[in-house]
Amino acid sequence: MKPDFEQEQQEKTMDATKELLGRGNRLAWFHCFSGIAGDMALGALLDAGADREAVSDMLARLPLKGWKLEISKVVKGGISATHVRVDAPNDGTERTHEDLAEMVEETNLPAPVKQMALDTFTALAEAEGEIHGLDPSRVHFHEISGYDTVVDVVGVAAALWLLGVDHIASSPVAVGSGTVLTREGLLPNPAPAVVSLLKDVPVHGVDTPLELTTPTGAAILAANAVNFGPLPPMVIERSGFGAGSMDTDIQPNVLQVVIGRVTVSHQSGMQTLALLQTNVDDTTGEVLGRTISELMAAGAYDAWVTPVVMKKGRPGYVVEAIGELSLLDSLREVMEKETGTFGVRSVLCERYASPRRIAQVEVAGMPVRIKFSSKRVKPEYDDAEAVATATGLPLREVLARAERAWAERELEAAKELFE
Repeated sequence: MKPDFEQEQQEKTMDATKELLGRGNRLAWFHCFSGIAGDMALGALLDAGADREAVSDMLARLPLKGWKLEISKVVKGGISATHVRVDAPNDGTERTHEDLAEMVEETNLPAPVKQMALDTFTALAEAEGEIHGLDPSRVHFHEISGYDTVVDVVGVAAALWLLGVDHIASSPVAVGSGTVLTREGLLPNPAPAVVSLLKDVPVHGVDTPLELTTPTGAAILAANAVNFGPLPPMVIERSGFGAGSMDTDIQPNVLQVVIGRVTVSHQSGMQTLALLQTNVDDTTGEVLGRTISELMAAGAYDAWVTPVVMKKGRPGYVVEAIGELSLLDSLREVMEKETGTFGVRSVLCERYASPRRIAQVEVAGMPVRIKFSSKRVKPEYDDAEAVATATGLPLREVLARAERAWAERELEAAKELFE
């Protein structure tokens, strides 16, 4: 029995999808078993192969003078890692979020590098503003306004861009215990800013009085990571270790990064997708309906709305969509544009899709597509509805006839096979 045209087209579509996944979904996964800091993240990416000269050239575009980047190889707990240190003067300047944003905006850095850096600084400002009871625009950065933090944040964004990374993810994040000494005095460890930034992120404590995770490291993850959990299914292409400035007796003070392409399992049908979510409480049913339509038109596999009760007892909705990782940015833009929301969450999820085929039968002389697998048979609703509208037959009758027509066709094909 020859495969029909629809089956061939579906197989071509599946192959194209797998090719797209392999080409456009490079992921960097940070293994934060010993925490994360800005210099550790930059060191790990350089260790993984980010071009040092190219990163330095991009950093040289910043309006900061009199500093240099020192890069060296060290061994931490038996692991060879790259250590990064920013040698810069202490100019005593306390910059605001607006100052940092303007500094980045005025450079001729690539747009994705700018956006990641701006998102990271915004996350820092919002965390500090929450702690001090200030509007983020009024927050004066202290330690995080130094040359080293600006270089670390922009350097990480530049290295990811140079490595062709599309998305970043992270393991659960390790934090220290006890207290840490800052310009504002002794603070609990993890610091309040770190706790604020890692809200809704899986973390675990390590019994050491060291600041394993810094506000800068936490902000890089909070602003940019699409998922927190184990290493996702991927084809590993490269990896590296970034060294921290301290040593512990418990474990190597290093950050690991693993870079590769997210994969689709040919046997299990497992596919890694992006799940986007936003909460809204100030929109109408008509707007929500259009949002669903626009998300589907933008390539989402599915989109839906769930009614919820939000803070202060206000009724609201959770708008969600699921789609290819390569569509994450475009789906997010649609969700923001249509709902007017100020923020969209995204996480990685796994979809297990049963292998299926498409066939076509006739009901009352009209075509109806059939989707079938080893587990079930399902006529396409739109086709069945068109037949019901044109003929006056009840929809349930059209569906039943389509299934019978498919079963009869399969029976005839089986007879031919054994004759």
